[in-house]
Amino acid sequence: MRSMTGFGRGESTADHWKIEVELSGVNRKQVDISVNLPNSIQELEGDVRRAVNECISRGRVGLRVTLQHIGNCETELVFDESLAQQYISAARQLAASGEIEARITAADLFRAPGLFKLEETDVDAGDLRDAVLEAVKEALSQLIEMQTQEGEHLRADLLFRIDAIVAEVGRIRELAPRVPEAHRGHLFKRLRESGLEIDLNDDRVLREIGLFAERSDISEELTRLDSHVGQFQTYLKSDEPVGRSLDFLCQEFNRELNTIGSKANDADIAQGIVLSKTELEKIREQVQNVQ
Repeated sequence: MRSMTGFGRGESTADHWKIEVELSGVNRKQVDISVNLPNSIQELEGDVRRAVNECISRGRVGLRVTLQHIGNCETELVFDESLAQQYISAARQLAASGEIEARITAADLFRAPGLFKLEETDVDAGDLRDAVLEAVKEALSQLIEMQTQEGEHLRADLLFRIDAIVAEVGRIRELAPRVPEAHRGHLFKRLRESGLEIDLNDDRVLREIGLFAERSDISEELTRLDSHVGQFQTYLKSDEPVGRSLDFLCQEFNRELNTIGSKANDADIAQGIVLSKTELEKIREQVQNVQ
């Protein structure tokens, strides 16, 4: 079992270039991979994205690649003329409104973010492909290791809480047979207190008791809960991505517990349902971080 949160870093070198990759993962129901590459190797995004997608089943992963030249290299100063015109136009508009004095110098433009940047002119993305993927693989290995360690803590916590639900369900199972008997006693008491001369063995009375016993029978729900518990425990032993399956089982747990609570009509059983749903809510929170 792996969590969705973690961090990894990888490095490699090729053709006088040092490549650094940073990966970070956070919770998200679906897969969301964000790749940030230098412009000079932007064509490698597909390869990088595929490498990450093979290792991630759920969660948001951000990947950032940086290049650092470790030898002689030609550089070119790139100037964004269109953006410069926007800065100048905005300054003139502010001046026309009387807000500022529009005196823009070349030094002002050099300080403006995004107008000037140095780009390496001799980067061949194809030559760096293998090195970039090697660094991505190393970063993924660290990310997976961290996610696995946290996943073991999640597994232990989920096992503890599912055991608590199992204990409450066992108590509910022991209490269930007394519900029809309690209804029978209450019904006979009301009939006696009413002063009506009614035979307690009358078919109508017995039919009422039988109908209530059928409506309050929770054996099917308890059986399904047992099945869900077994599936849940099996998933927790798996090394495959199980987050979505666990999330679905939590919904089924909640459905069965709600049905039992509405059918049983018993204070002690209701208390067991509340305690079970409290643990279930904690389980659902933890499951949101499981891949």
